[in-house]
Amino acid sequence: VQLQAYGGGLVQAGGSLRLACAASGRSFSRYVLGWFRQAPGKEREFVAAISWSGGGTRYADSVKGRFTISRDNAKNTVYLQMNILKPDDTAVYYCAADSSSDIFSLRYAYWGQGTLVTVSS
Repeated sequence: VQLQAYGGGLVQAGGSLRLACAASGRSFSRYVLGWFRQAPGKEREFVAAISWSGGGTRYADSVKGRFTISRDNAKNTVYLQMNILKPDDTAVYYCAADSSSDIFSLRYAYWGQGTLVTVSS
């Protein structure tokens, strides 16, 4: 599975961005998908995950209520809608995929390159 994330950019605090991650390869619809982020000088952290059907989601406490993860299996794409953005959300965002069925797992076999999100105050 190859993943390509895009949609990052510069936005003012309080604004919104929608990230997307397009996947190539077989069995996309059977993969758990996740978003992670890494801020400058910090370790990579979990942001959100979605089950293969889209029926199960999980979010980091820091983004709960502001971010929404979704997927379109027909388009082999996973999205991250980010609202009410804060300067602390500034980071490189990565999408990831795994054949595990567990959205609580932090182990992902496949990673895309990151897309930079910068939130100005």
